[in-house]
Amino acid sequence: MKIKTVGALVVAAALLAACSGTGQDSGKVTTSKNLTYAVITHSGPGDAFWDRVKSGAEQAGKDYGAKVNYTNDPDPAKQSQLIDNAVAQKVDGIVVSMANPDGLETSIKRAVAAGIPIVTVNSGLERSKEFGAVTHIGQSETIAGKAVGEKLKAASWKNAICVVHEAGNVGLEERCRAAASTIGSKLTNIQVDGTNDAEVKTTLKSKLQADPGIDGVLTLGGQYAIDAVGAVKESGSKAQVATFDLSEDVTSAIEAGTILFAVDQQPYVQGFLGITTLYLKSINGNDVGGGQPINSGPAFITKDNAAAVAKFAKKGTR
Repeated sequence: MKIKTVGALVVAAALLAACSGTGQDSGKVTTSKNLTYAVITHSGPGDAFWDRVKSGAEQAGKDYGAKVNYTNDPDPAKQSQLIDNAVAQKVDGIVVSMANPDGLETSIKRAVAAGIPIVTVNSGLERSKEFGAVTHIGQSETIAGKAVGEKLKAASWKNAICVVHEAGNVGLEERCRAAASTIGSKLTNIQVDGTNDAEVKTTLKSKLQADPGIDGVLTLGGQYAIDAVGAVKESGSKAQVATFDLSEDVTSAIEAGTILFAVDQQPYVQGFLGITTLYLKSINGNDVGGGQPINSGPAFITKDNAAAVAKFAKKGTR
């Protein structure tokens, strides 16, 4: 977990903002209401995970007296248009997620060429530096996926499925691939339409009924874990469920024992640190991260620590 990192950056930003242009302490924190940042993600509507990214970014904006404009579109072409619009508006920095890096490359490089700092979050770690971003904030899906595979191996999963809810998302595909590399048994990808929870549940139920030997369901998003729990129950399957990403419902399910664990990449941190990094770039020319990514995860939430996280999940910040 990166609580110390968050604290350090917040304190640094506050101290820097408190200094006047002559380097003398003005006695109070100055605000930067003339600064505007764009947050542009690949999420669709009504996604609890991205609501947390948005909340973190907006809270940082309030803390620093900066304006934060959040927009999103799962279509790479439309997401690129949002980036181009932000460049045309001459924003002071852009936070962007890159689920489809190739589709965003031209727009991101155009923003960098225009002198607009870019911070990538969540997806696109491997291409972030290449595109000219200041840093990437998120988790390595390879590291997280391998750790998940090891946990599933310890739980004795032998014939499991990995539920991919968004076609073409390189981060999701890497999660399944990395987990498969360490689980030591069968882990088969299954594609579902993540825009329709009812359909996700129906698809998983049918799969479990068709193959009673499936003993594990690994989902790549919290809301799909809840769908999986329902599918397991309705199909009469004895499969366990584990997931990437967290929500209040997932935390409750972990406490109840219907979900084995969740991987928390701390989306609130991604949004908050994304704006914090741009703010420090604006007011002091800092390149936070030193050219390396900033890890917001993975943190594992299990029955042992779920209660401690539950109050924050209920607030919508975990």
